[in-house]
Amino acid sequence: MPSLNRVQLIGHLGKDPETRFIPNGNKVCKFSVAVNRRWKSSSGEPKEATDWFNIEAWGHLGEICQKYLTKGSLVFLEGRLQTDRYEENGETRYFTKILLQTMQMLDRREGESQAGDEESLSDEQVLYE
Repeated sequence: MPSLNRVQLIGHLGKDPETRFIPNGNKVCKFSVAVNRRWKSSSGEPKEATDWFNIEAWGHLGEICQKYLTKGSLVFLEGRLQTDRYEENGETRYFTKILLQTMQMLDRREGESQAGDEESLSDEQVLYE
């Protein structure tokens, strides 16, 4: 039976990415992304809430995230959900994160004009997979 595990988000980084080495020598870049959602209550009053997502980027994609992203960066992200389990004070805890597969920066870079922005960026700056 087919299955699908895919997440797409557009949001802002909550803080600068942090890169760490894990015991086997690999690097992982971690950051959080805020996604705002808006709706109207049953009385018609506008409401807003922010959802926070934990992101992990590995390998070359993680290096690119560390190099180009900063707190407040607007990004399109695509990846898959993964839930890890760990023990804390004898209790089993669960932590859900997004393993990043694709990242696209949506912010306008300093000094760029509005016309032709995409053409002025190299392929590496536009989309990372």
